[in-house]
Amino acid sequence: MMIENWSRRSRGLFRIVATGVMTFSAFGLHAFDVKDIQPPHWWAGMKDHSLQLQIHGADIRPAEVKIDYPGVSLDSVVRLDGSADWQYLYLTISPDARPGKFRIEWREGKKKLSREYELRARKPQKGAQGFSAADVLYMVMPDRFSDGDIRNNNSKALRNQVGADRTNPNTRHGGDLRGLINHAAYIDSLGMTALWVAPVLENDMPGGSYHGYATTDYYKVDPRFGTNAEYIELIDTLHGRGIKTVMDMIFNHSGSSHPWMAAPPASDWFNNQGNYKQTNYRLSTITDPYASQYDRSMTQDGWFVRDMPDLNQKNPHLMKYLIQNSIWWIEEAQIDGIRMDTYPYADEKQMARWIDEVKAEYPDFNIVGECWFGETAGEAFWQKGSPLAASKGEDTRLPVVMDFPLMIKSRGMAPYFEDTDPWNGLNKIYDHIALDYVYPDPMKVLRFLDNHDTERVLLQVPDSLSQWKQAMTILLTMPGIPQVYYGTEILMHGTREGGDGNVRKDMPGGFPGDTTTVFTREGRSDLENEAVDYISALNRFRKGSKAIAEGGMKHFMPDNGIYLYQRGSGDESVVVMMNGRDKENKVDMARYAEIIPEGARYKDVITGEEVVIRPESGNYDFAPRETRVLVPLK
Repeated sequence: MMIENWSRRSRGLFRIVATGVMTFSAFGLHAFDVKDIQPPHWWAGMKDHSLQLQIHGADIRPAEVKIDYPGVSLDSVVRLDGSADWQYLYLTISPDARPGKFRIEWREGKKKLSREYELRARKPQKGAQGFSAADVLYMVMPDRFSDGDIRNNNSKALRNQVGADRTNPNTRHGGDLRGLINHAAYIDSLGMTALWVAPVLENDMPGGSYHGYATTDYYKVDPRFGTNAEYIELIDTLHGRGIKTVMDMIFNHSGSSHPWMAAPPASDWFNNQGNYKQTNYRLSTITDPYASQYDRSMTQDGWFVRDMPDLNQKNPHLMKYLIQNSIWWIEEAQIDGIRMDTYPYADEKQMARWIDEVKAEYPDFNIVGECWFGETAGEAFWQKGSPLAASKGEDTRLPVVMDFPLMIKSRGMAPYFEDTDPWNGLNKIYDHIALDYVYPDPMKVLRFLDNHDTERVLLQVPDSLSQWKQAMTILLTMPGIPQVYYGTEILMHGTREGGDGNVRKDMPGGFPGDTTTVFTREGRSDLENEAVDYISALNRFRKGSKAIAEGGMKHFMPDNGIYLYQRGSGDESVVVMMNGRDKENKVDMARYAEIIPEGARYKDVITGEEVVIRPESGNYDFAPRETRVLVPLK
């Protein structure tokens, strides 16, 4: 038997469910407890006055609840049809509520218990700045960047004792938040303006889950990475250097060792009733106008892998929990943006609601979603305002999408940057960027050549940096938001053959026992220093360039191996030109007259040289693979 009542405030959204399961509370024999309350605290003065508290404890579901604090009202107690170890309280925090601590009291029969809960005063907002095309995101995996505190390589607080083992490329190596804090100056020296950190929340999994994508506690940093306080310290340190932080979140799935999985709060908390059924990994079913409901359901409701049970965002209590979790981290840690993992695999309507509620609280905040499509139209479908999505009668509302097609075509530096035939080489770049008309806003596309899930853009160490420099120049000067994967600046290379660990290598010098370090100029090779200098110079130029941050683009179809384009905003402009051939190339520059006046003088932002692109002779002699980033001299 199940009795359902509706909360007076929720307008049908939240149900108070009481089951007919017999308890012995009336006889004083029933034991119940409260182990955990999430979120662990909240703030007075938030725009959204509603607050959900998830109560976890042995047989807590039937207990009656009382709260007595000025400005705080208990609107409903939600008792779901899953495990009796969960209870959900819905509170209203009025604008008049003052910061302070209050007691939450539970009663069942003769037994009573209480826990203290705190409403904090909001701190001055330093985060929630968002990120834009003026920024360069540096993506790091903390486990592989630097081990700043060897004491946390194991943690007695975890059920699964999986420590660091650097001999195995596919398990934990010991990198942590302290290591990132220690090397904040290095990240700053590269000219990076935002740090995208792979997930840092607890992954108390038998296999170690060093990558962080199998969350077992949404409010706690994994102790092998450090503490919540150290995460806040990292963000404060970066903010002090003018560097923003983008937090990696995962709402499509949790880790299989999450307490939810052992005792689900509701029968529909996980998709497929908590039974493993693998996704088909075919995101085309979401955009396909002819897709069967079966195929679409298998995409969104199937599990990513067996160890990552698929969360059901259609459950309103789960979705409220996830929305609050994002807002909690923005307020608590002052993060500036979120990168949402596996975005289309979750329910798109509920994820759109998540974006709306986060943006309502923090208007300047920004979100990028991982939508892994092999073609531009598939990516554009998910960007806010896309007419491609309008055919489905809904706005997918992602502020920023990721340019996976660029990454796919750039693997191993080919075929984009090789000089093979007129239909290859830099013509591929031209053809790809020419598709930007599909996006509602190309400046809100995250451009990248590789990341933690792909092969490195370099499959092996190059003999020279000519092609690499062209790839970096394109990445850092094209319209959109560039993302650089850690180690790219020191020519880190590798394929996924043998496991993802081969594209997630340790930064030399970041770990005890390393004999060399790439964090200092003296520890790097000449070729590595050349690469670091090049990226740093480009990033320094970007910081002061309106043409790059907000400018339009005009490019010329590659001819004779030459690709040339201009970015411009107002009276600011920059000209980029590159020779896609491995030999000297004498070119008549008359075809570029509409952006390059004859005799105009430019400064190369990398070398500082003065350059005349259209001399009186009309020809410019390109060196093999020459790349120039030029600003006009007044």
